[in-house]
Amino acid sequence: MSLSRTRLLGALVAAQAAHSLEEYEGRLWESFPPATFITALVSRDREFGFLVLNVAIVAFGLWSVLWPVRRGWPGAYALAWFWVVLEAINGIGHPVWALRQGEYVPGLVTAPILLALSLLLAYHLRREA
Repeated sequence: MSLSRTRLLGALVAAQAAHSLEEYEGRLWESFPPATFITALVSRDREFGFLVLNVAIVAFGLWSVLWPVRRGWPGAYALAWFWVVLEAINGIGHPVWALRQGEYVPGLVTAPILLALSLLLAYHLRREA
């Protein structure tokens, strides 16, 4: 995978880190039922569960960029596409949820960045393939 695509994935992971911080500040685990459920699977303390899950997501993203993608492992493209799909869903889901709620929801500010970067990465991955 080219250096520019690797950097784009790195930017997407960095945006996910910022998104996680925004969700943490907004206490997403208290207002979004799926987050409430998933964080409870990790810990009785949902805030701690949220932190564990989001640190794991960002760590997995960093690992994805630094090892499989940067080193050109055979599964690098599939992994990059995984991130494209995950972040596109995230980037679409938050605005839809906010429209449904009729107000700001945690993660709404950074969601468009995730969507834009994921679409840009998808465009470049398709061009390279």
